Amino acid sequence: MKLRTDVLPAEQVYAILANERRRRALEQLGSVGGVVTVHELSTLVAGRETGESPPPKRCRESVYTSLVQTHLPKLEEVGVVEYDRETQTIELSRHARDVSLYTEIVAKGGVTWSELYRALGVASLTVVLAALLGVPLVSAVDPVLWTSLSLGAFALTGAYQLWVNRFSVLRQFRIGRNGLLSRRRS
Repeated sequence: MKLRTDVLPAEQVYAILANERRRRALEQLGSVGGVVTVHELSTLVAGRETGESPPPKRCRESVYTSLVQTHLPKLEEVGVVEYDRETQTIELSRHARDVSLYTEIVAKGGVTWSELYRALGVASLTVVLAALLGVPLVSAVDPVLWTSLSLGAFALTGAYQLWVNRFSVLRQFRIGRNGLLSRRRS
């Protein structure tokens, strides 16, 4: 396994995330999961800002202008997006994952994925240890069954997380595969 050495520094990530409109643009690009036009992105961001669908024309124009003049060039400069000025299309790039690590999504219950996995791990370990130590009720079930149930819970949670983030995962797979193909061609 090869470690990445071209990770964005934390200061650069914080500078990117310091602007709310830029955060919304990255969030919308991540949810779309592919190539999007500047017009489509500005409509999505304006819709999030105003809560209206479709958003007012004035807001769409304001978002469009700030994306084209400020945010997209900055995101392209640091390698977070690929921005084609001729076709007016945008796609997340190799450093998008570096930024997304700082914006872990919080579920409706207010729990992040890492907190969920941590709680699941602690609960699983506690139940298995309780079964091994002979705690009443818990020890009535074989520890192997508790372990199997715990692993099943991790597998289901992982599958659900992949489903929720399927567009992001597919995009990362495409970026990785395209990068591998371009290295082979050279």
